[in-house]
Amino acid sequence: MKQLDIRNMALIAVMTALMCIFGPMSIPIGAVPISLTPLLVYLSAYVLGMKSGTVAYFVYLLIGFVGVPVMSGYSGGPAKILGPTGGYLIAFILMALMTGFAVDHFYKNVPLQAVVMLIALVLCYAAGTAWFVGQTKMAWGKALTVCVFPFIPLDCVKLVLAILVGRPVRERLHVFLQDRRSGSLA
Repeated sequence: MKQLDIRNMALIAVMTALMCIFGPMSIPIGAVPISLTPLLVYLSAYVLGMKSGTVAYFVYLLIGFVGVPVMSGYSGGPAKILGPTGGYLIAFILMALMTGFAVDHFYKNVPLQAVVMLIALVLCYAAGTAWFVGQTKMAWGKALTVCVFPFIPLDCVKLVLAILVGRPVRERLHVFLQDRRSGSLA
């Protein structure tokens, strides 16, 4: 089991900080805004792995829950997480777990990683939309046109971008950390 050492804690903090910086930046297009959060969840899990990536997102979620305006539209607090779009925020935990698992266990199989990430996205859509329907009492068909269909193309781009950026960052980070542990860097 990977220990939670200072380096790991620092990496978790950096990824959490990136989520806090870029998570609030969103485009309000209706009931559910376009945000960078899915990309950041994918990247966090890709770069840090399943456990640390999920911890980074969970810390971000807790920061938002206590009221710091780090969620889409510079909002936060229990009302944001427990409100109509909160199901997506909570479902991102599953997305981080699944993405991190695929990267940790099937690193050389990029197509399989992409499939797992896509399945995680679909599950996130399903859980978030179910939560949204439960909160708003909107019909499922209408909820899908508001909460899912407009986001599919851009979320697929975010998935590909996470793979294209996440792989080299993870590899360089791994080399850097190995060099630091062996003392070869001055």
